[in-house]
Amino acid sequence: MSDARRQPDPQTRVRDAERSRAALLDAAQAEFADKGFAGARVDTIAAGAGLNKQLISYYFGGKRGLYDAVAERLASRSAEFDAPGTTLAELFLHYFDLFHAEPELHRIFLRDAMDQNPAEVDYEPDHPDVAGLRARQQAGEIGDDLDPAYVLLCLQSMGVVSATFPSEVKRLTGFDPGSAEFRERAAEQFSRIVQRLA
Repeated sequence: MSDARRQPDPQTRVRDAERSRAALLDAAQAEFADKGFAGARVDTIAAGAGLNKQLISYYFGGKRGLYDAVAERLASRSAEFDAPGTTLAELFLHYFDLFHAEPELHRIFLRDAMDQNPAEVDYEPDHPDVAGLRARQQAGEIGDDLDPAYVLLCLQSMGVVSATFPSEVKRLTGFDPGSAEFRERAAEQFSRIVQRLA
C-alpha cells in the first residue's frame, strides 16, 4: 500500500518553490506599483499570490527583500537590452516598450524616484548609466557638446511620459497614452529624437 503522505521529489519541490516565488513577485509588483513600498501590505501581496504570507519571509527575508527582488528582476531584464551592437535608439525603445507593456514597472520606477529625498542622495558622476552614455558619446552616438547626465535625464523623461503626463499625451498627440497607436507613433518619433543626439 502506497504512503499517501509521501513527500514530493526534489524536482517537484524546486518547481513549486519557483512558482511560489514568481507568484509573490508578480503580486508584489502590482502592490508596490499601486501603493509604493511604505503603503504596500504583505497580507495583500500574499493573498494576491494565493500563498501564505510567511513565504515572503521564507523566500525573501521580508517586505524589503521582496521589494529588492522586484527591482532586481527588472534590472536583470534590463541588462539583456544592452547587447553588443545595440544602438542608443534601440536601447531606448527596449525600455519604452517594457514600460508601455508593463505600466506597473512604470509606476514602481516613478514611486521609487519620488520617494527618495534629494538631500540624502549622493552625487554619482560615474553611475553605470552615465558611464554607458559617455562610452556611446566617445563612439559618436551622442554629440560632444552634450552632457551624458542630461541626456540620460531626457531619455528617462521620454520613457515615462505616458505615466507622468497622460493627459498631456492625449491633449498634444490625440492618442490614449496606453494605446498601441501611441506606442507606435511615440516609438517612431522618440527614436528619431534619440538619433538626432549625434
